[in-house]
Amino acid sequence: MISSTVPCPARAPFRYENHGRSRRAALVLLASWSLLLLLLKTIALSPWIAGGVALFTLPAAWELLTNPRATLILDDGHIEWQSTRSADQVPLTMIRSIRFDTRLDLSVHITLQLVDTRKIRLPHAFSPLHRQLELELKARGIPIERHHFSLIG
Repeated sequence: MISSTVPCPARAPFRYENHGRSRRAALVLLASWSLLLLLLKTIALSPWIAGGVALFTLPAAWELLTNPRATLILDDGHIEWQSTRSADQVPLTMIRSIRFDTRLDLSVHITLQLVDTRKIRLPHAFSPLHRQLELELKARGIPIERHHFSLIG
């Protein structure tokens, strides 16, 4: 008896984009600057103190102005990520497993563990919702490791 194998249909690529410009960031920035102006007028806050506090908001203002974009693409052959500062790609055959570390602040760090024992940590900007990425990785047969509340790893 001859058995024919039906090739598994290729999965659609998983694509995640993260933009630096968000409504929440704009509202927080506007609220913090408004509060500083209010304090300058109502309680005669020193302009030096207000300026020092305002310096901490400059990175958020820069992201709001430049709107940096980070993209993660996972398809049947490789995983790649790119931004204005960096870009890299790893073939899925080079990945031994992918480790998800949940930190105490409930953020999830993603580390690619390669077959040659190297580890590549994905920058946080490239991290989609970890449950969504985990489903896509499992569908492609990539082993997943979950570690909750580890301090180092």
